[in-house]
Amino acid sequence: MSKKFQMFLALLLTLSMILGACGSPASTEPVAEVEATEAVMEEVVTEAPAVETGPDVLALFTDLAASLPADKGYGSIKPAALNEELVEKDLFILDVREAAELEEGGYIEGTVNIPVREVLANLDKLPGLDEPMIVTCASGHRGGMVMAALKLLGYTNVRNLNGGVNAWKKAELPLVTGSMPEAPAAISTAIIEDEALYTLLNDFLSNLPEGFYAIKSDKLNEMLVENPPFIVDVRSKGEWDKDGYIEGSINLPFSDFFANLDQIPEDKDAAIVVLCASGHRGGMTMMGLRLMGYTNVINLNGGLNGWKAAGLPLKGLVSEMGAFLTNLPTDAGFYSIKSDKLNELLVENPPFIVDVREAAEIETNGYIAGAVNIPIRDLLKNLDKLPGKDEKIVITCASGHRGSLGMMALRLLGYTDVVNLNGGMNGWIKAELPVEAGAPAAPVAGTAPEVDEATFAALDNYLSNLPEGFGAIKSPDFNTELVGGNVPFILDVRTVDEWTANGHIDGAINVPVNDVPANLAQLPTDKAAPIMVICASGHRGAMTQMYLQFLGYTNVRNLNGGMNGWIAAELPVVK
Repeated sequence: MSKKFQMFLALLLTLSMILGACGSPASTEPVAEVEATEAVMEEVVTEAPAVETGPDVLALFTDLAASLPADKGYGSIKPAALNEELVEKDLFILDVREAAELEEGGYIEGTVNIPVREVLANLDKLPGLDEPMIVTCASGHRGGMVMAALKLLGYTNVRNLNGGVNAWKKAELPLVTGSMPEAPAAISTAIIEDEALYTLLNDFLSNLPEGFYAIKSDKLNEMLVENPPFIVDVRSKGEWDKDGYIEGSINLPFSDFFANLDQIPEDKDAAIVVLCASGHRGGMTMMGLRLMGYTNVINLNGGLNGWKAAGLPLKGLVSEMGAFLTNLPTDAGFYSIKSDKLNELLVENPPFIVDVREAAEIETNGYIAGAVNIPIRDLLKNLDKLPGKDEKIVITCASGHRGSLGMMALRLLGYTDVVNLNGGMNGWIKAELPVEAGAPAAPVAGTAPEVDEATFAALDNYLSNLPEGFGAIKSPDFNTELVGGNVPFILDVRTVDEWTANGHIDGAINVPVNDVPANLAQLPTDKAAPIMVICASGHRGAMTQMYLQFLGYTNVRNLNGGMNGWIAAELPVVK
């Protein structure tokens, strides 16, 4: 068969196929069309490239928070502890402030300076992944972010200086001034196991704006008046209860924060302010939220410590304690009553008297007629055995120390007419007033009043756990300590007139009780430092002691019997 004939047959076949297609009726089976379409779609989906996903920020920060326990300072170290470590260990100190800040304010000896925006581009200038490293900045905010970034990249032994160089200065620890640190040199090989994570973190830090996503206390206070943001406090519940909180804030502790994102605004453009105690946890929380797409999150610079230092208002028990001391009425004996006045009341209009001594003390020394006995550690557990919140209550103990603690606790719970017997039963007996022998009648149970649960829990925990001696020391014992060279910080909370007229213990400073909350800067910065509080009889001293302990001071005692007891023991007085 010739090639021409073959071409002719092929042309005829093609024409017949075209004519056959044109003459066929339209399909009446749409299912076939759908199936064809699905087949095409399936083919397209199969052939489409896989969508790349970035790091799971929520999972990363959830794990990070879980790895930073409270008993380890959430990955931070306090200035005093760092200063001690520097004596014994060779630590790499990375200061992430700007060079101008170091030049102006000084830096810790041995510091390497790499500003926060440049840290991740200079990993070769940091030690190995498992070597100890301390990050410092001004307040702890930038340091917290850098520490978080380094930990996420695999650095296992990095901590942030709590409160930053500001706290180091406040602790009066040494700084190098008048020169700058040497330029950092390459000392290691950067190990980056997850390029996507590194890029995410480096982009965040290197593009931090002016202010580094932090807000100062005074500016936040202005915002609260003009345009209040959503405020989330990431301190622990214990810190929230003990130290107070900014009105309008909610408490979501750092350890559980990233598991509770349903409690913050759904709108990722909403204005959110994060705060903690010093800025450390807040900085990490803010960083995590921004990396998850929240666009308007900032951290409170200096945290609640900075807010308090600025004298700005707080809600909560400690704040209320401060207001309580500030407003103690001098013309009402600071909520105390003298023995002769109580004796008059017993004749005219007997009040309810609750004796908070131990039963054995009452059996030995007697009690005032009509008193009921509820030991101080059990006082708040027995509110049903006290009269109503507006009825007159007098608390007695041995010297006035425990009675003052009980009086303050009841008033903070809303009791409006509670006073403490000044000088306690010792003063009553010294005034030769009548004492009953034996044991008083058992108190009668009634109905406990409604009180704030958090306030009650904190106060009951405090009273229930009072140590042996109830946190007081007698004058001869204190004098023995002083002679032996164990001299604490001595805080005399009497009025200036009392201080002048009656003299004081050598070395004491005078801050009247009403002024203590506004003058905390005069106290030692180390909250573990020993403090002795003194007043006239022990009444004001006990209240001050309780307040300072709620502020976190761990070694506070009250002089039993106050200056009256000191003078009666014929111990030395400076006039």
